[in-house]
Amino acid sequence: MKKKDIKELVRKEVFSFQPYIPGKPIAELERELRQKGVKVKNIIKLASNENPLGPSKKAISALERSAKNIYFYPESSCPELRKKLAKKLQVKPENLIFGNGSDEIIELIGKVFLNPEDEIIVSEHAFIRYQMAGDLMGSKVVTVPMTPYPFVIANSSLVIATPTASLCEAKRWGVAISLGTGSVKQSRFSKGVGFTHDLVAMAQAVTPKTKAIFIANPNNPTGTYNTADEMESFFNHLTTYPLNHLSTMPLVIIDEAYYEYAKGEKDYPDTLKYFRGGKNIIILRTFSKIYGLAGLRIGYGIAKKEIIDFLERIRPPFNVNSLAQEAALASLDDGEQIKKSIQLVKEGKKYLYQELKKLGLNYVPSAANFILIEMKKEGKKVFTELLEQGVIVRAMEEYGFPEYIRVTIGLPEENRKFIQALKKVISIAISR
Repeated sequence: MKKKDIKELVRKEVFSFQPYIPGKPIAELERELRQKGVKVKNIIKLASNENPLGPSKKAISALERSAKNIYFYPESSCPELRKKLAKKLQVKPENLIFGNGSDEIIELIGKVFLNPEDEIIVSEHAFIRYQMAGDLMGSKVVTVPMTPYPFVIANSSLVIATPTASLCEAKRWGVAISLGTGSVKQSRFSKGVGFTHDLVAMAQAVTPKTKAIFIANPNNPTGTYNTADEMESFFNHLTTYPLNHLSTMPLVIIDEAYYEYAKGEKDYPDTLKYFRGGKNIIILRTFSKIYGLAGLRIGYGIAKKEIIDFLERIRPPFNVNSLAQEAALASLDDGEQIKKSIQLVKEGKKYLYQELKKLGLNYVPSAANFILIEMKKEGKKVFTELLEQGVIVRAMEEYGFPEYIRVTIGLPEENRKFIQALKKVISIAISR
């Protein structure tokens, strides 16, 4: 029998599939610098939007108590966490699904609902895992451009850069504005760059082949969010465009990984009302960000029972380990940790905004725990130069922002170290 090349056994979609690029771990950078003979003290990671305060002390205590039982398989359905979280969200336990991070649930959605002949709609510059879900299943990924950002940072104020920008956008940031009337002030951002989901355009992109629409709110990596009015307009528009071949509205997946940071915005939407209204909606949230459990991998989805039932059919058994379940359960009892985390980010953004303005760098005001910064030079070079100083951020080329970096809000001393390192990078560029 002729020996087959292993490539003959691989699904065709895998050949063009690009793996996700995670933030560089501290241990990896330490090894790289050690091999080069470079000594850097106190490496900091501001790359993956983790909570620098770490997990709740209650979560740590729960882990210590539970560690002795890790030789048992976990309860596959997360029953205690399911009951407690359902009560907190005021939903039924059967309206929840838990995953090894919300990333796993995105993948489950693709496996359950997407066929090669289907289409999904994503926003340009949105979290890349949505596109990956479509690519893996061979579905067509329809990418809708983001709406041009209506404000620029100029002289410590925000200026509307498009004549059509709405006043509600100004209220979002709580600042005085100048209206563009055809001759607007010159934008300091790169021309043609959009930073916010254009929800109406996404609704208009629906065809009879559309199975799913993915919305990140707030969006990663831009940090922008869509308002309650924009979300309402989206669902209104969605009912007026061609339905898919099954004569039902497509799935709307709203990824709220940064929900706890953004919900304080006065016009941030309450998406649970669309779930309660019977929409084909899946709301994704996580314990990886503000709860500080990224290393344990646990996220969840909220949807009507019939959607959850289909996802549960293919969910791997024991996908959420027992330690993750116990830590998440305990974290729900620590409201003070959440308040501290929100305050830390609020103060950190204020400091970084001020410092970035002093450096003459443009940034996108963020509703999350990170900031997208325009460097006016290749972001990868900035990323590499910061690594040499022991600062890990993210280059944004894979998201269509080749001249940008994204930085996570850290502890005060970490934010200061980042600014000091950034100043050195900029001074080196000027001297050249």
